Order: sequence, then C-alpha cells, then structure tokens
Amino acid sequence: MNDCKLIPARRVETELIDRNSRFITNAAPAFSVTQAQEFIAWIKDKYPDATHHVRVYLIGHGSATIAHCSDDGEPSGTAGRPALAVLQGSGLGDIAVVITRYYGGTKLGTGGLVRAYSDSMRKVLDALPLAKKVATTTLMFVVPYALFESTKLMVSNHDGVMVDQIFGADVTLTVRLINKHLDSFKERMVTLTKGAVEFIMIEERENTIMPLRNRKH
Repeated sequence: MNDCKLIPARRVETELIDRNSRFITNAAPAFSVTQAQEFIAWIKDKYPDATHHVRVYLIGHGSATIAHCSDDGEPSGTAGRPALAVLQGSGLGDIAVVITRYYGGTKLGTGGLVRAYSDSMRKVLDALPLAKKVATTTLMFVVPYALFESTKLMVSNHDGVMVDQIFGADVTLTVRLINKHLDSFKERMVTLTKGAVEFIMIEERENTIMPLRNRKH
C-alpha cells in the first residue's frame, strides 16, 4: 500500500457546531485545479448565504502536488492554513475541500477559529471513504456457466471490479482491472479456461477511482 495514491472515493459532507457557528465541510475528488475550482463554485452556489467558504485543495501526490488554501475573509492564518496542514498530514491527494461557515453571533477568537477549522477538516477526513488512483484496463470476455463462480473469485482476488454481466448461452463479463494485476489475471484465466478465453479490450484509463476494500465506510 506504500505506493498507493489515496484519494476520496466520492463527495462527503459533515457538520460541526461551535458556539452557534455552523461549519459545513464538503470534500470530493479533484484531479485538476479546474475540477477543484468547479467543486468550490458548486458549494458556494449550494450555500449562497454563508458567511465564509474556506477553500483548500491538494492536486496530485508527493513532490508534484499543487496545494492551495484561502481564508475567505477570516483573520489571516486562522482558517485555510490550519485546515491545509491537517489535510497534508492525511496522505491524501487529488482532493478539494470547502469548509462553509455560518456565523452564530459569538466570536471564536484566533485560537477558536484555528481549532474549529482544524476539527472540521479532521471530521470530514474521518468520514471520507477512501479510494486509490490507479491506471486500469477494462476487458470483455466470455466464460461458460460452470466457470462463472470461479471467474468472479478470480476477479476479486485480483482487486478487480465486475462492471457488467450478460447471461446468454454463456456468460459475457466486463471487468475492470488495475494494470499491475492485468497480466496475472489473464494468465490465470487462460489456465482456468484451458486456453479457451479471448479478451476484448474495452477501455484504458490513467486515473480510475478504485474504492479500498475493508474500509468501515
């Protein structure tokens, strides 16, 4: 898992209340600055009457990461920067986060704001279902009914995803596989079918969101 590029599996929203101020946090996958900006604009449209929309995003992983944060009118350094620090410590990339605040009438002070925005980021990260960003290939092939269950197990053992199943005289399967498992899967399927299987390549993707298994969310 050390070489795994962790990303959000989907958009998640959480809420935190601090002295009557509401902090609504939305996080979502974003593979470019443009996608992050579009997500930010969507959240601002969703909550047009909010007091602040604190924006944070990390595009990419490791040394190639583009990091951005904005306090959006909060005192400098009390909102975007602490939220970004929490996000950077999570190991995630390709993620955009907007922490939307509705002011509750009580000032939180500098320390209170830092704590509220940091806690808001931690809360959404805890709720976030994770995925890995990987290069994948989608294959179509046919197996007899007698090998259907064995094939499903083979797909699962190779961290693949069953995209489609068509039941006719035989079973036509469409399967998405991580590229690093592709050759092994093909070899094992050739063995399982005694050389009878033929693969049709349907699609290749560089950035596929593959949800992690055994995750509580």
